[in-house]
Amino acid sequence: MPEGDTVFLVAKRFAKAMAGKTLLRGEFRVPQLATVDLSGREVLGVGTVGKHLFTRFSGDLTLHSHLMMDGMWDVYPAGAKWRRPGHHARVIFTAADVQVIGFRVHDLKLVATSKEHDLVAHLGPDLLDPEWTEEHAARAAAALAADPARELGLALLDQRVMAGVGNLYKCEIAFLLGVTPWTPVSEVDAARTVALARRLLLANALAGRFDQSTTGHLDRNRKNWVYERTRQGCFRCGGKLLVRTQGHDVRQRPTWFCPKDQAGPYPEQ
Repeated sequence: MPEGDTVFLVAKRFAKAMAGKTLLRGEFRVPQLATVDLSGREVLGVGTVGKHLFTRFSGDLTLHSHLMMDGMWDVYPAGAKWRRPGHHARVIFTAADVQVIGFRVHDLKLVATSKEHDLVAHLGPDLLDPEWTEEHAARAAAALAADPARELGLALLDQRVMAGVGNLYKCEIAFLLGVTPWTPVSEVDAARTVALARRLLLANALAGRFDQSTTGHLDRNRKNWVYERTRQGCFRCGGKLLVRTQGHDVRQRPTWFCPKDQAGPYPEQ
């Protein structure tokens, strides 16, 4: 599932292409919205809260969407051929010079713009909130520390703690803290963990990088410490990495870590 900074950049690209323009075509290809036509409405802007994306239109109307594992909003010049199969298109927005297509986007809902918050009220503080304050940081740290025995990796992925962390950042945050993702939350500094998570997401979002770097390097083989580095090994020590599954059922995620540089428990297999 995309990280919060990826969704942030998708929304930024969407807004740059479409904000301030009037829809000539606003079509949905999902049963619950199949009869809705948004043509004639102006696109006022596009924003995010964690991994949730909100497209705002004139007339106090907002479209909520989520990328999940396979969704994407693509931008094309008017009349250009799509790079993805047409039968994957669930939303088609066109203006005079541009088209924005929602391929396999999920959780599509139309709500009053004034009611947007109801859809994300259950989430923790958004790590990319432009109005982030010390109060946001304190709330996230308190939520992280609320279950001391919980595995750090599971807590980091819980969007009710703080919104935006995905599996990549989960692995990288645990590495930078020097502990395995199975380490109990009680053994890490909650405030430091929140600050680190925000710093990593914000750095990539502000740099406009869809291909995230947590090391500061942009080369494909040097951009992460442990995430998906099975062949290359640990970026710090060069040692062999281990990969284990963390979580259960649909929440299972492959989890990379360095047994030399990260202290703490982990499954044998």
